[in-house]
Amino acid sequence: MAANRTRVMFIHGLWLHSTSWQGWAERFREAGYEPLLPEWPGVPDTVAEAREKPGPQAGVGLAEISEHHARIIRGLDTPPILIGHSVGGFIAQHLLGQNLGAAAIAICPGQIKGVKAIGPAQAKSAFAFLRNPANTKRTVSLNPAQFRYAFANAVSQEESDDLFEQWTIPSPARPLFQLALGNFAPNSPAKVNTGNESRGPLLLLSGKLDHTVPDVLTRSTFKQYRHSSASTEYQCFEDRGHSLIVDSGWPELADTSLTWLRGNNLT
Repeated sequence: MAANRTRVMFIHGLWLHSTSWQGWAERFREAGYEPLLPEWPGVPDTVAEAREKPGPQAGVGLAEISEHHARIIRGLDTPPILIGHSVGGFIAQHLLGQNLGAAAIAICPGQIKGVKAIGPAQAKSAFAFLRNPANTKRTVSLNPAQFRYAFANAVSQEESDDLFEQWTIPSPARPLFQLALGNFAPNSPAKVNTGNESRGPLLLLSGKLDHTVPDVLTRSTFKQYRHSSASTEYQCFEDRGHSLIVDSGWPELADTSLTWLRGNNLT
């Protein structure tokens, strides 16, 4: 790795494998960055293996995922830029709040403690798993119809089917419960240090058509940072859903992210 390259850590969310960031990694490498694509605890190196062996990640929660990435960061000479999607967007904020990132871009991020907005589309996306408390100790999978509704409602049926086949894996359900119930637990792992004045800049990106993390949640998350003088920005993509980092429109998101990083002298 070139010594002068800024590292960028990509953090995926539920039901996607770390290799789903491959296009982003190549684009960022071409732009002069050094990408890191760590996997969640217990998840194998490939989509095929993750589908065959989902057991090791059963019961893994937000704290374990965040600490796993924190250990990697502590082994680096300087904190990386953090880019996360969905639950990965929550993790990026959690790490940034601990000054473990030079900056963060949280894309359709899982709701942090304090965000109370919820919509019927979000409830429909999660209810199939939240209705059974035993799922906190299990891995769960989306079927093609669930993926279509929760992730790929803004693209064609054909593209939705292709994305499902290419990238989806079983994931632990525990983070879903922790994010959904964050406001009811005093010591919730969904809490983020939004008041940190010394953290790096944060960009929140959302998709207006997102069923899993509706734009209202991202806007509410943005408001949680109002008491910090550290830089926080928000941008919404009007025609995008939750699959925006992997579907055919992902280059627009990647280029927006690169432009923002350069504008903040993060090169």
